Amino acid sequence: MGSNDNTKIEPNGNATTGSNSSETTPNLAFIPPPFQHAIVAEAGDRIIIRDDVPLPVLDIHEFLVRTDAWAINPSDTKMRGDFVTPGAMLGCDYAGTVVARGPGVTDSVIKIGDRVCGAQYEMNAKRPYRAAFGEFNIPTGPFWLKLPDEVSTEGGATLSAGLGTAGLALRLLGFELPFDFELDLDSDLGLGQDQSQGQGPDGQTLDTDRDGHGHTPTSVQKKQIQKQKPAYVLVYGGGTATATIAIQLLKLIDMIPITACSPVHAERLKSYGAETTFDYHEPDCANQIKTYTKNNLRYALDCITTIESTTFCFKALGRAGGKYVSLDPFTASAATRATVKTDWVLGPSLFGEGCVWPDPYARPPSPELLVYGTRLWAWAQRLLDGGRLAHHPVRVLEAEAEAGGGGGLDKVLVGMEMVAKRELRGEKCVVKLKRT
Repeated sequence: MGSNDNTKIEPNGNATTGSNSSETTPNLAFIPPPFQHAIVAEAGDRIIIRDDVPLPVLDIHEFLVRTDAWAINPSDTKMRGDFVTPGAMLGCDYAGTVVARGPGVTDSVIKIGDRVCGAQYEMNAKRPYRAAFGEFNIPTGPFWLKLPDEVSTEGGATLSAGLGTAGLALRLLGFELPFDFELDLDSDLGLGQDQSQGQGPDGQTLDTDRDGHGHTPTSVQKKQIQKQKPAYVLVYGGGTATATIAIQLLKLIDMIPITACSPVHAERLKSYGAETTFDYHEPDCANQIKTYTKNNLRYALDCITTIESTTFCFKALGRAGGKYVSLDPFTASAATRATVKTDWVLGPSLFGEGCVWPDPYARPPSPELLVYGTRLWAWAQRLLDGGRLAHHPVRVLEAEAEAGGGGGLDKVLVGMEMVAKRELRGEKCVVKLKRT
């Protein structure tokens, strides 16, 4: 909030404005600062920590999170060159503690002191100061999860980008996810009358009734999802964080995930639901998969996206062809079969506001994807609450929280270098703040 703004935070963490707000000053829970320490990109591909990055003012239906952990994704290391909006923040994944709320946020949505994790759209020219790598985060639309006691803060920090990427990938493969539940959302999810109208990241109103977290609409809660016939789905690169989520979601919708990966990950991936694993170092691995699936494999999700991985997936797919989805733009020359339909995942598209990154990433807005993301996160919340969604293994870099702010962000830069150099295998790098 700006230095001339007389907005205050009441003892319950809610914001108030006006001359009467001074009456609450002796008991203030928290006053958000006008600026924060954050990691930004500047001209010349300089990635630096600044202490004067504006902290946006809370909207009436928003809340503020004090960041306690940041997870580093490969995309964080790729925001260079034409991707850069000078001064814009980096970071997709965060977790932390709620410290303030807009006056429209009620206890049925979130409480002060609750722990949450979320996904942000980094390097966004439309909203340059709303990305993960800062002292504070304002969750974007419905793209956050409340963390149960059983889920650690550092584990929660790994979830959101992987959830969005895996959820989009399954959609592109043609699978329906069970977003519509046989339940009374009003009572089960705490839907209040004052939270019946939801908004997306740019303030666009969704055409569905929802609670403040964007849960599944009551108008379709009785809809039955047509049961899909089980089928093999190859997840190439099973040791990745996205594969961890994708395998679990595939198992939950009665698909049969199999994976090509390093043998060191085999038992862990089977615990997530993979029926079997294949060592992709073996020269005949694709043929092994073709034999195992009786030459009927129809779906491949490529979590690595190299010429080699695309070629492998096309070779493993069955005689009738099928669908291939990668996590990045793939090399067209490796897509050698006309009977295989192809696509690739653009994570920020899930926010519904389009993508301002350079081609081939640029996208127009899509309200349909925003609704899909809203329902995906509602489903994930139920899975997390029920202990049915595990996070990826974590490599923790601990950092001391500093009284003056900014503590830990230097370790985020270290983690980004580790990820860029591919120093991690089967782990996600998370920087966690130690608070005294």
